[in-house]
Parts: sequence; structure tokens; C-alpha cells
Amino acid sequence: MQVNYEYYFSNTEDFYIPDVFKNIKYPWDVLKNSRRVLQTVLIENNVHENNGEAQGGAHFYNNFSIGKGTKIYNDVTIMGPVIIGENCEIMPGATIRPGTIIGNNCSIGHGCEIKNSVIQNFAKIQSLSFVGDSVIGKSARVGSGTIVANRKFNQTNIVIKTDDGAIDIGTDFFGCVLGDSSRLGANCVTQPGTLIGKYCWVFPMTSVRGFIPEAKRIFHKNPIVMEDNERVELMS
Repeated sequence: MQVNYEYYFSNTEDFYIPDVFKNIKYPWDVLKNSRRVLQTVLIENNVHENNGEAQGGAHFYNNFSIGKGTKIYNDVTIMGPVIIGENCEIMPGATIRPGTIIGNNCSIGHGCEIKNSVIQNFAKIQSLSFVGDSVIGKSARVGSGTIVANRKFNQTNIVIKTDDGAIDIGTDFFGCVLGDSSRLGANCVTQPGTLIGKYCWVFPMTSVRGFIPEAKRIFHKNPIVMEDNERVELMS
């Protein structure tokens, strides 16, 4: 099992806030760095900065920084501290919750909820998805209706099982590491603590957990059942 962050992410130097990836060993350390960055960049300087374009009905709370060329559409809620890079689009009804850093040229779809996560450049989160306490790689894709679950039922700390033993990451909130250019299809679910390497395709309606090596296709091989149906005319 691979736990070094380089296995999942390449060329992090061009990320909108490159300090997020400095002096880390494990991919979940990115979230620790992001909290520090948000504290020093936004909170301590009391930043309320929108260099993009906000449509009517967008709501901004606490500290935030929005980059040039980014479009915030109607009914979006930004709950700081939040940093959003340049040339992004945050589609109607999306909610960006505290602790989130979004890179350049990203797309957050209609009705999405992003919480305490780092979304790297060119990534896309499609409509009606939830991404919590996660690190999404460069040019990665999260399909519509997908849930990146971030807490176990028993609310105990997330433990990553490796060949050298278990690593308690020190928090009960941790979702997924999705490597560069990997894709989660529509209506997927990733269980808390899932690590997915680069260039993976997780097919629609698939539930995954644990470690998935890079460049794999993952799907449930379940046959489709087809039966005769009663002919019923539906009434208005």
C-alpha cells in the first residue's frame, strides 16, 4: 500500500496555494497544512476579498479570498475561511464550507457541498455531490450524485492500514484521497479513509474503500435483471 503523497499527486508546485503541499509526507497532511494556511492568510489578516464575479443571491460569510476570473453563480454560499483560485466556476446552489481551498480552473457543480477539502487545479466536482475532509487531485473528476463519506458510523479515528502497520491519522473526519486525473463516476460512494491512486476510473454506482493502486478500473460486476412488467397507464 502506498501512503506517500507523491504517489497520488504530481506537479503540486503550480497549485494556487503551493504552501499547502510543502513539508508533508502523507496525503492527509495536506489538510493540516491547509488549516494553517487559511489561518495565516485569511483569518489573521481578516481578509474579505472577491476579485471574481458574483451573481445576485450569492452569500459570503467570515473570511474568504476569490481569485480573478472566477464566477460565483446565484444562491451559492461561501462559509469561510475559504480560498478559491482563478478562473473557476461555482454553479448555482453550491455550498463551500469552512476549511476549503480550491485551485485554479476548477468547476463546482450545482448543489454541491464541499467541506474542509483541498481541490487541485482543473478538478471538477459535478452536481449534487458531497466531498468532505478530502484531497482531490489535479484534473480529477467527481461525478454527479457522488458521496465522499468522511466519518465512520462509530465516530472513531480514521486508521490507515499499511504493510508496515496501522497509522492513526489523529482525526475522526477524513474522506478520500483521489489521485491526479482519476474519476469517480455518477452516484459512487467512497468510504472514510479511502486512498485512490492516479489515473483510476471508478465506474458509476460503485462503492469503494481502502487502497486502490494507480491506473485501475473499478466496478461491481453485477448482472442486470430484466423481467416482464405490467402495462399500467399512468394518470396525471
